[in-house]
Amino acid sequence: MDIDLLSKMVKELILDRDRVVLPGLGTFVAEMMPATFSDKGFTINPPYRRLYFRTKQENDTALCELYAESNGVGTDVAERILTDFLNELKQVLKAKKTVVFPGLGRLRATKENNFFFVPDEDLDIYPEGFGLEPISLKTHQETDEELSAKVSQLKSIIEPEEAGAEPAMSDLPPEKTEEEGAVPAIETPEDTANPTEESAAGGQHAGEAEPSAPDVTVPENAGAHGRKMGPAVKAVVIAAASIILLLVLYVVLSQLFPGLFDSLLYDSEQLEILDYVSFVSCK
Repeated sequence: MDIDLLSKMVKELILDRDRVVLPGLGTFVAEMMPATFSDKGFTINPPYRRLYFRTKQENDTALCELYAESNGVGTDVAERILTDFLNELKQVLKAKKTVVFPGLGRLRATKENNFFFVPDEDLDIYPEGFGLEPISLKTHQETDEELSAKVSQLKSIIEPEEAGAEPAMSDLPPEKTEEEGAVPAIETPEDTANPTEESAAGGQHAGEAEPSAPDVTVPENAGAHGRKMGPAVKAVVIAAASIILLLVLYVVLSQLFPGLFDSLLYDSEQLEILDYVSFVSCK
C-alpha cells in the first residue's frame, strides 16, 4: 500500500460517489457548486464539483472493498492493511504538515493539527461538465494598445502642465483692445476746448450744459499675468499628481490581472491557506 494507490482509489470512487471515507483519518467529500459570476459580473463560470476534506468519521467500507477486489484479498485483510497505512499517514501529516495525493491535491495540517485539503487547480471530478467553458459578457476586449492610450490620457489629465516663462512687463504691448480687457482712452474733441466760440458759431444751444468726461483710473497692474507658482507649491502638486497616477494604475492592473498583487505578496502555500480560510468563512 502506498500513497499513489490510495490517491488513485479515492479518485476512482469520488467520480461516482459524494464521499470516500479514510478510516481513522477523515472523509473526502465532493460537493456540487452552481454557476457563478466573476470579473464584476461580466463572466459566467460553469458549475463544477468541489472536493474537500473533513475529519468527521463515517461508516463506509467502499475503500476497503475496492482494495480487496483490486488485490484479490479478503475484506478483513484489506481493512487491516488500509488502517495501518492510514495511521502511519496521519503521523506523517502531523509531523510534516503536508501529504501530497498525486492527481488530487495536498492534504495539510495546521499548527493545531486540523486537517484540510487543497485540490489541484486542474482537478476535474465532474465528467458531466466536460466542455463547459466560462462565458464572457463583455462585447469588446481592450487591447494593450487601447489600454496604453487610456493610461496616457489619464496621465495627461492628472499631471499638471509645465508652466512656461511668463512675459515681463516691458514685453507687454503698450495698449490692448476692449476685447482683451484694457480700458479704452476717452477722446476729447478740440472744438470743445472753447465752449464760448462754439456757442457763438451756433454749434450748441445757449444754456445747454456740456457733458464732463468721467475720471477713469487705470490700475497699475492691468493686463499683467498672475504671480508665478513657487517651487514648493510645484513640488507638492507634482507629488500629489504622481500618487493619484499610481492609484489609477493600481486599479487598472488589478482589474486586468486579478490576483497579481496577491501572488507578489504571498507564496503559493500562503495563498492556498488564505483560499481555504476564505472558503470556511463563506460556509
